Amino acid sequence: MNSTLVRSLAGAALGVAFCLAGLAAETAAPVAPDVALTRLIDGNKRFVAGAATHPDQSVDVRTQLAQGQHPFAIVLACADSRLSPEIIFDQGLGDLFVIRNAGNLLDDHVLGSIEYAVEHLHTTLIVVLGHTKCGAVTAAVAGGEVPGHLPSIVESLAGAVTMAKKKPGDPVDNAVRINAKLSAAALDQMEPIIGEAVKAGRVKVVAARYDVTTGQVDLLP
Repeated sequence: MNSTLVRSLAGAALGVAFCLAGLAAETAAPVAPDVALTRLIDGNKRFVAGAATHPDQSVDVRTQLAQGQHPFAIVLACADSRLSPEIIFDQGLGDLFVIRNAGNLLDDHVLGSIEYAVEHLHTTLIVVLGHTKCGAVTAAVAGGEVPGHLPSIVESLAGAVTMAKKKPGDPVDNAVRINAKLSAAALDQMEPIIGEAVKAGRVKVVAARYDVTTGQVDLLP
């Protein structure tokens, strides 16, 4: 089988999978954005208090999810091992559509993933989650040469770092906050899919900061 035909078949299969996922998602009514946000905040409060309930992790839930997913929130988070969104928000299988990379950065792959969840899974809340003691942000603030592909991360954080250094206080924490807020603001205006959904009131975008010491998530103004 030639490579062109293989690519065509693979593309068709992916398209069918996306369509089936979208049809499955339509069977569940979307959760209102403010309700979704409250669900996350309440889950984080349980986590901080050491009273996590670990919902939606049963065999029955896993079996049901094989028919389609209906995540109520999208979380763009850092790849840092200390902040798994499902754990810190006390959620389970199928509850969150999670995208992670060092520095919780936006790029075309991330945007496409978010658009997929908004358009096909009808997810109504997008959370851009920065965190304290972020290694990527710390390296960007420190400056200097970094090896391998790390310069691409530092360069993507440069705008937030420049703004952070002009403010009083800890430049790393300032940059973490600014980076999350800049990404959230960009998503708010990102056309056509996300921006239109935000304008229509179907989707809400928020920036937040996780404290790796206390476990608390705070929404950023």
